[in-house]
Amino acid sequence: MLIETVDLTLHFGGLAAVSGISLCVHSDKITGLIGPNGSGKTTFFNLITGFYKPIRGSVIYKGQDITGLKPHQIAKLGISRTFQKTSLFPELTVMKNIVIGHHIRTRSEIFSALFNTASKRSEERHTNEMAFSVMEFMNMVDKKDFLAKNLSYGDQRRLEIAIAMAADPELLLLDEPAAGMNPEEARRLVELISRIHEKGIAILLVDHNMKVVMNICEHIVVFNFGEKLTEGLPTEISKNTEVMKVYLGEELEYV
Repeated sequence: MLIETVDLTLHFGGLAAVSGISLCVHSDKITGLIGPNGSGKTTFFNLITGFYKPIRGSVIYKGQDITGLKPHQIAKLGISRTFQKTSLFPELTVMKNIVIGHHIRTRSEIFSALFNTASKRSEERHTNEMAFSVMEFMNMVDKKDFLAKNLSYGDQRRLEIAIAMAADPELLLLDEPAAGMNPEEARRLVELISRIHEKGIAILLVDHNMKVVMNICEHIVVFNFGEKLTEGLPTEISKNTEVMKVYLGEELEYV
């Protein structure tokens, strides 16, 4: 088990955004998190990554209680994420966006940066090499000098994943990566997520594209009204009558 949440709870005013969520994510699985809009999925991500602090419960990562840590502290421990809406630097190139994503792992202090020390120059070389390696993995080398704002929508979503990968995560949280994608882009996304997982990176995936979720996830957790409705194998979830009611009878099929 890589990460575990225990009784995780957060209220916004009188509304329970997330209530008593206990679940586990294993390093050898791609775990899907599904549920209707407003069911608490993104709030759950924000709790894991330190953007929100729970009023009750805890987040345990690799045996360490990380509840209440700041987002940058959690990122340094090995947890990266993407967001529902693209959070790129639109006026910077693909290369520079990825370099920024790696800075959470760099060690140079202010003195080194100001005086351009040998250690700073060495670190910059390493960072650039890493960024190029990430671009190769993401098949984006030919776009390294493109401004982020000039990329296609599908490539912008890929770049956001590349930025998260640049932090060298052990756990990658993907929030609606297939949103707005056409079927071919979604198919390529499934292939990309599979390749990322083959690198030994655990993945927790939130998406409304059920074909993507059902095709790639090995375990699925279902949220509804801020609570965990059920969890299980994709074959079990696709036949679960409670889940089908939540999705208004929509069939949950494989690609």
